[in-house]
Amino acid sequence: MTSVVILTGAGVSADSGLATFRDAGGLWEGHHVEDVATPEAWARDPSLVWRFYQMRRAQLGEVEPNAAHHALARLETELVAAGSSFTLISQNVDDLHQRAGSNVIAMHGQLARLRCTVCAAGMHDVEHVEPEQFLACSACGHSPLRPDIVWFGEIPLHMDLIERAILNVEKFVAIGTSGAVYPAAAFLQVARAAGAETWVNSLEEPENLDPRDRFLAGRAVDVIPAQVDRWLAEWIG
Repeated sequence: MTSVVILTGAGVSADSGLATFRDAGGLWEGHHVEDVATPEAWARDPSLVWRFYQMRRAQLGEVEPNAAHHALARLETELVAAGSSFTLISQNVDDLHQRAGSNVIAMHGQLARLRCTVCAAGMHDVEHVEPEQFLACSACGHSPLRPDIVWFGEIPLHMDLIERAILNVEKFVAIGTSGAVYPAAAFLQVARAAGAETWVNSLEEPENLDPRDRFLAGRAVDVIPAQVDRWLAEWIG
């Protein structure tokens, strides 16, 4: 049985038409990070933060999973059917992996969900919400529900599951990540230390690349489908 962990970042969704959120100038779709992506921003100006994420949520209805998403879903299906362990961790908050059929650990939350900060009901799945309309929790009535997004200064989700998977990994692949955002940027190093074979796909060499990693240069949509064929042939035979 082979233990496989995949980590994906914004690069895997770029060819579906989703913006990579943070541009070269450090702005997040035209906004400073402290204005839209911190708990302090939510406390200071919830209307601005709400509109920002509701507009991003609306973009999800305009895009579809691309060939890289579908290839990773196929990799999971065939490896699991063969008795292997497969974990897909995504830094992305879109739902494209899920729509392609993958099971995902969404470490930075999900645009398609809202979170109650008061009651145990917790998460609320929503399809469409007006940018100007706050929602209240259907269980306890607390308003407003906040975006289910891990903001700067907050701890990523499901770190216990992620740690267990990476400490036991044999094959680790990072796709479309900058290698600069922690703690996800450390996963590649942890996997290497655990003795895993490692692959990295991105347009340019990321900051955390090591000579021991197999670098797969190019867009995920162009590289990953054919690479999945090679992995399946090698790992299953």
